[in-house]
Amino acid sequence: MNTIEQQLWDYIDGNLDAAEAKSIEEKINTNAEIKLQYEELLSLNIAFGKIELDEPSMSFTRNVMESISLAPAPVALKTKVNTRIIYGIGGFFILSLVTLLGYALFNIDFTTTDFDLKLNADFNWEKYISPTVLYSFLFADLVIGLIFIDYLLRKQMTHK
Repeated sequence: MNTIEQQLWDYIDGNLDAAEAKSIEEKINTNAEIKLQYEELLSLNIAFGKIELDEPSMSFTRNVMESISLAPAPVALKTKVNTRIIYGIGGFFILSLVTLLGYALFNIDFTTTDFDLKLNADFNWEKYISPTVLYSFLFADLVIGLIFIDYLLRKQMTHK
């Protein structure tokens, strides 16, 4: 719908203020095309005014409510997981693990010529735990602790 048509509808409905209505009246009086369009819209408005609105019957609401009450209530869908599929997947993974373990045990050479168990209790901690490793460990603990505190605070806020 173009703007002049919208303005004409507003003029016919009386939705314009005095200045806009006067401007539309001048356009209607000066322009023949706008005057023709105005007359068409005015006749259309009169035709719409003569149309009677259909009203539902007196028992419409009762009939609708009865038809709804007769319809079966929807049942919540319950999905049933086929246990054979779960057992099949589990069996496949167990069989794969047993096969890999059997292959590894079959290819291990158990022969040892010298089985000498010597435990060295002298462990050099400075070789493995440097300040960088210690700081990295403490930083990771700090991040995990902050995440845990955030989790607890969010959980506490949702309960309130």
